[in-house]
Amino acid sequence: MSETKVNKTYAEINARIQAGEAVVVTAEEMVAIVKKEGAVGAARKVDVVTTGTFSPMCSSGAFINFGHSKPAMKASKVWLNDVPAYGGLAAVDTYVGATEPTEDDPLNKVFPGEFRYGGGHVIEDLVAGRKVRLRATGYGTDCYPNRQLATEITLADLPYALLCNPRNGYQNYNCAVNFSDKTIHTYMGTLKPQGRNANYCNAGELSPLMNDPFYLTIGLGTRIFLGGGVGYVTWHGTQHKPAAPRADNGTPRKPAGTLMVQGDLKQMSSRWLRGISMQGYGCTMSVGLGIPIPILNETMAAYTGVSDHDIVTQIVDYAHDYPNGIARSYGEVSYAQLKSGQIEVNGKMVPTAPISSVVRAREIAETLQQWIMDRKFFLEKPIVTLPSS
Repeated sequence: MSETKVNKTYAEINARIQAGEAVVVTAEEMVAIVKKEGAVGAARKVDVVTTGTFSPMCSSGAFINFGHSKPAMKASKVWLNDVPAYGGLAAVDTYVGATEPTEDDPLNKVFPGEFRYGGGHVIEDLVAGRKVRLRATGYGTDCYPNRQLATEITLADLPYALLCNPRNGYQNYNCAVNFSDKTIHTYMGTLKPQGRNANYCNAGELSPLMNDPFYLTIGLGTRIFLGGGVGYVTWHGTQHKPAAPRADNGTPRKPAGTLMVQGDLKQMSSRWLRGISMQGYGCTMSVGLGIPIPILNETMAAYTGVSDHDIVTQIVDYAHDYPNGIARSYGEVSYAQLKSGQIEVNGKMVPTAPISSVVRAREIAETLQQWIMDRKFFLEKPIVTLPSS
């Protein structure tokens, strides 16, 4: 293997940020720079590339400590705006998951269910500063005699609130279609029968893990944009599958890596944490996430220069194949094709729709870019990078 022609360190890049000399561009801007300058030229010119994604991320939630009542209680069951939260942590610690519906939600008993409110909406209400009803019960002990609690809380009232998401930032995802004869409702949205529409969920060239496909700069301790505040990668997420087949540029052709992330909920914004209701499927939360990629060498420049034309995914049937665990592709399409608004499926042109917002992803990348240029955000070298095999 030949030596790299450009070799920067995190310390050198941070020193340039501190001095106001760092060249920071978004992943979209980097595509044109690499095309014009080449990977080596781009690596010499650019110090940091910012990325972003904003989409439903089901494996999300928050750890909350709501403080001791008087008399004190050990809360074994907890509800927040009638959404059950986990009470098996400690006396007044709880975890609310983004996909937990309200206790009296009819679910899909009247199909398709509306799932109007859930854990993601609770988190959005908290970061928006709205009051949330807290209800708790306990069985009573000598040290925690209280058995019932009902009160209202706001985020400001809470001694501790941590957004902790076990699986965010999926590195690629399927393009979903429905080849059955009836409309179906999925976590990829509503799919019309006989393949009459196609939904996808990735920001393409803006997506964080598409710009570091082998996780060379991302891992334990990486500082990120999370929910409008500063967060950290705390390990690989659940369902991390880095061995997925890849294109020559390193990007996966199927779902691959994932991130576990966390950050102080009190720093965050309801613009970037939004409760979502998905008809016939359930409730979840859209999360804003952005990662700065340090351009340490020409390898990282080449990876961050990837375009929507260079990134592909698979067309998957969500009526029969996906629910039955059948791994079958009905074609491979690029994100440029998906973003064009239509693709060819079984010889017919069908409309495409994103579940992920490219507009918001771009705003996250630009916000992170500005934070760095304003010397408000510095890079953190990961203690351990994510597993890549």
